[in-house]
Amino acid sequence: MGASQFERYLPLLKDKKVGIVANATTMVGSTHLVDTLLSQKVQIIKVFAPEHGFRGNHGAGDHVSDEKDAKTGLPLISLYGKNKKPSVEMLKGLEVVVFDIQDVGARFYTYISTMHYVMEACAENKIPVIVLDRPNPNGFYIDGPVLDPKFKSFVGMHPIPVVHGCTVGELAQMINGEKWLAGGITCNLTVVSMKGYDHKTLYELPVAPSPNLPNMSAIYSYPSLCFFEGTNISVGRGTEYPFQCFGSPTNKTGKFAFTPQDIPGVVKDAPYKGQLCKGHLVKEFGEFYFPTHKEIYLNWLVDTYNTCDDKSNFFSSADFFDKLMGNSSVRENIIKGATVEEIRKTWTQELEEYKKMRKKYILYQDFE
Repeated sequence: MGASQFERYLPLLKDKKVGIVANATTMVGSTHLVDTLLSQKVQIIKVFAPEHGFRGNHGAGDHVSDEKDAKTGLPLISLYGKNKKPSVEMLKGLEVVVFDIQDVGARFYTYISTMHYVMEACAENKIPVIVLDRPNPNGFYIDGPVLDPKFKSFVGMHPIPVVHGCTVGELAQMINGEKWLAGGITCNLTVVSMKGYDHKTLYELPVAPSPNLPNMSAIYSYPSLCFFEGTNISVGRGTEYPFQCFGSPTNKTGKFAFTPQDIPGVVKDAPYKGQLCKGHLVKEFGEFYFPTHKEIYLNWLVDTYNTCDDKSNFFSSADFFDKLMGNSSVRENIIKGATVEEIRKTWTQELEEYKKMRKKYILYQDFE
């Protein structure tokens, strides 16, 4: 891991006032990097916390407040509350900012949006950023539509596909190199790359990256199932199988039954709380349960729409669905009755152009 290579970045932190963007995945072995750096006499001034909080105990979308870390006494500054971008006041007194968070390789996973805003704020305030790189557990393929800038949001900030095939370090270089920060500014960026990693590596995360991605099955299914969050179909939030199942009380296909409930620190106001839902468990599909299917599996979405009785209410949050997808055309094509193959063809050309651009920023041996 980048974080394990102290000899490459401790000299950059020496005698500096340091801010760190971190969460529960920011580990070096069994010790949190913040604790390790403090033991190395690094002068950490404040910690910035993304969605789910510093210790990873906030559910998806939960407002994260500023507070003090109980263990270290360090001030925790939320980047998933009033501010998603660090303000001038938040950065005051800092001489360098470290970013070390485990991503899962999907465009709508918000840690990379946090990284973008940190880079942008630091560029505007002339503060260097050090990204400590970690593996992308979905970094062995690239797929999905490239985001149309008209649909830019916190769940999709860059013109990249849903499964972008980059580590956070590679993506940081891409953000800088393609001048995606506001006004085309660039950040004083150092990426501490990993040793022994390549994009063929199937890396099993030692720490759950967020409460509703508790295991590798959920992480592999997430890029395909997250689109249901813009529909009236549950993805199992509030069950022991989040992002490993899908269904609803009115769904007519599948044999798997589940009843969502609120789980403290994981989900509140779970969709269909207390209602029996019928649908599918992902592992029923065999090859799609494990990382052998190297593309977004649209059949789940298209088949569920085609078999539902009330199609007018299926896309219950059409705006959010389009933000997740990065365009409106996929939803429109599903409604028109397009096949999965026809829908996939709509993003082929832009995907090929992205792949060519991506090669400029790849730090590790690629999967192709």
